[in-house]
Amino acid sequence: MPPPADDHAASRAILAGRADAYAAVPLLNCLLREVARPLAEPAGSAGAPDAGTCRTYRLPGTGRLLRVGGTRRRPAAPEVYTAGAWHSVGHTELVKLVAEELRRHTGLSNHELPAEMSDSRDAVAALLEARARAAPPGGLYLRSEQSLLTGHPHHPAPKARGGGPAAAWLPYAPEAYARFPLTLLAVREDTVVEEGDTAALDRLGTAPPGYRLLPAHPWQLDLAARDLAPAFADGRLRRLGTTAFPVWPTAAIRTVYAPGDDLFLKFSLDVRITNDIRRLWRHDLVRLRATDTAVRHAFAAFDGPAAPAWLSDRGHRTADFAFEQLAVVVRDGLRGQVAPGATACLAAALAEGFDGSPLAGAADPAAWWEAYLSRVVPPALAAFAEHGVVLEAHLQNTLIAVDADGMPVQALFRDAEGVKLVGRASGAAAAPAVSRAAGWERLVYCLVVNHLMEIAAALAEHHRGLDPWPAARRELARHDLPEIPALLAAPTLPAKTNLLLRWTAADGADARYRPLPNPLTGG
Repeated sequence: MPPPADDHAASRAILAGRADAYAAVPLLNCLLREVARPLAEPAGSAGAPDAGTCRTYRLPGTGRLLRVGGTRRRPAAPEVYTAGAWHSVGHTELVKLVAEELRRHTGLSNHELPAEMSDSRDAVAALLEARARAAPPGGLYLRSEQSLLTGHPHHPAPKARGGGPAAAWLPYAPEAYARFPLTLLAVREDTVVEEGDTAALDRLGTAPPGYRLLPAHPWQLDLAARDLAPAFADGRLRRLGTTAFPVWPTAAIRTVYAPGDDLFLKFSLDVRITNDIRRLWRHDLVRLRATDTAVRHAFAAFDGPAAPAWLSDRGHRTADFAFEQLAVVVRDGLRGQVAPGATACLAAALAEGFDGSPLAGAADPAAWWEAYLSRVVPPALAAFAEHGVVLEAHLQNTLIAVDADGMPVQALFRDAEGVKLVGRASGAAAAPAVSRAAGWERLVYCLVVNHLMEIAAALAEHHRGLDPWPAARRELARHDLPEIPALLAAPTLPAKTNLLLRWTAADGADARYRPLPNPLTGG
């Protein structure tokens, strides 16, 4: 017997409220970090009622007062002061408020980003509804990869999925606990382009004579259907069915994991997710081996059973007539990389929180944090100092292996595409090069601002009374880099401006930073 209409309407309203709340957090984080100006005194001193425990800000473009509740990491319940009173702002109104503020603040208009903000909120609602009908993965690793309902905590539309209907992307959404088989294609042999070690792809099935095997993401095949139709018609491409096993989408969405084969595969996905269209671009693919080789060389200096590990992007394969659209990167699996007896966990999931999180369950949070720092910080700094390798050591590219008690014992890093090298590039296939100063700024943002600050804040929320920053200062001070003293003394750190970056339609790789108070400067 179906539930009464009133019950159904109430359930929908509850779901809509939860979706609004989830989607408001990162949007407010961006607005408060990048644009709003905190008031030194309570709002009551400016003619508005006292905000109590809420925090009040002025929006400089419109002059409006905005106040929020919640924590500093997760602002909630936004209100705007108008007509002598505070008025709650729902997500639709919040998007309009942000858009108007940015038009005034920058002098530019943008019709795409507000639509993405709304799409992100609607995606969260679809994910919440899908989760209610699905069970999360049983293991810690996959559960952590598929746990991110909020997503990037400082992006205005972290869950946007290109504006398409939910039915098109939900079957492939990690946040909906998806798993699915890959489509197997046969690519005519004379059109295949590959580099590095791609042998794992040939073990996924059997290609007919004159063809090579190429797995494809079903969503990407749907997105590229019109462009690929001529190749299917003339025989350059053939469909062979699907893999005999499902794969699990990771937090990156376009990267999937096959536990049985212990294999990660990264695909093109012609959808904007956070700042970029997630296609495997030709210029990145042609220099992938050079970048990956540099990182593997840097990590070869570490040894021991709990040495940090690099998950190598060891090769790629595609077709010359759809070089970017059909590209797939083969990445190392976890076996033989994770320390014996340990289990990997996505760092971003520790920051956001999920069922069974080792961070939330730490019996001795101070010892847990010191262990975490001792595993994550040294390899990132040593790779930079000794090899000129700038890891993109942010939350989504870092895995933490924990022992049976949940204590961090190892760090694993991934994604050669985001790595930069200090030095001079030469040739089209050279790894992307940056100056030492630019490389250090990027490392500080990825490692300290994006990563350690988020983990530290989550730890402090779960374990009241813990100050995580003295231990972080001690860990950083142990390393003999000329930049460290300035880092520990600097009043501010570089924070990436994702809201302004997207509003001004800058390239996603063209990072822009604004100063953020440095928590490392304490006693």
